[in-house]
Amino acid sequence: MIEVRLLDKGDNENKIYFMLKGVNTAFANTLRRIMVNRVAVMAIETVEFRKNSSILYDELIAHRLGLIPLTTEAKSYNLAEECSCKGKGCAKCSLKLTLKAKGPKTIFASDLKSKDPKIIPVFPKIPIVKLLDKQKLELEATAILGTGKVHAKWAPGKVHYKNKVSIEINKDCDICKKCVDVCPQNIYEIKNNQILVNKDKLLSCHYCEACLDACPKNAIAINQEPETFLFTIESWGQLSPKDIALESVNVFNDMLSDFTKKLKKAK
Repeated sequence: MIEVRLLDKGDNENKIYFMLKGVNTAFANTLRRIMVNRVAVMAIETVEFRKNSSILYDELIAHRLGLIPLTTEAKSYNLAEECSCKGKGCAKCSLKLTLKAKGPKTIFASDLKSKDPKIIPVFPKIPIVKLLDKQKLELEATAILGTGKVHAKWAPGKVHYKNKVSIEINKDCDICKKCVDVCPQNIYEIKNNQILVNKDKLLSCHYCEACLDACPKNAIAINQEPETFLFTIESWGQLSPKDIALESVNVFNDMLSDFTKKLKKAK
């Protein structure tokens, strides 16, 4: 039986931690890869320059534009390869953003004008280029849905996991306090003249094994729980971490359904 439990929402709305129990490493890694490489988000793909007298070449500005995270309404758009226009570019699979500015001023992501008010730069203060006096920049950019397997600019965030661990301290411990001093996560504490594991901080253990190396009596044992994983999802802002997780499950189900259909045809 698979169990999912939310552990913490992190310091900001773009990060969450949760525990996934009852699966093996292959399942956990597949889920992680789907979150990073298969969940679709919007990003600028092409840029048409009308005027550019700035110090930066067209290619450099286009590259910067492509890396600006855009808020995403995935249900409102189709992937280009799945659209009825067959990737030619229509309102169902693409979005136009325009920029027109004259120096002296610094051009920020907020200067991009989107045709869809729901699709805007996540971070308005990302600098694009600084225009000097009389310098001009005018362009039209096209954003489309894409996935991280094609390019990193379509990755919705950073996802990683680790096994949950348990720590045991046996009777050979002579309370030398070396494990307390070297642990970077402050997992060990001293109470009533004993070395104890702080259960509230145990989940932060990343098994660097500094405590094992420091213990002269080999009194510490760290065991990984093979079917319990601690996930961290940090969104770049296009989608919330919760939406990334939920959409990854939908994508996973679609992939399994497609695999089942192909398997039946192969019989």
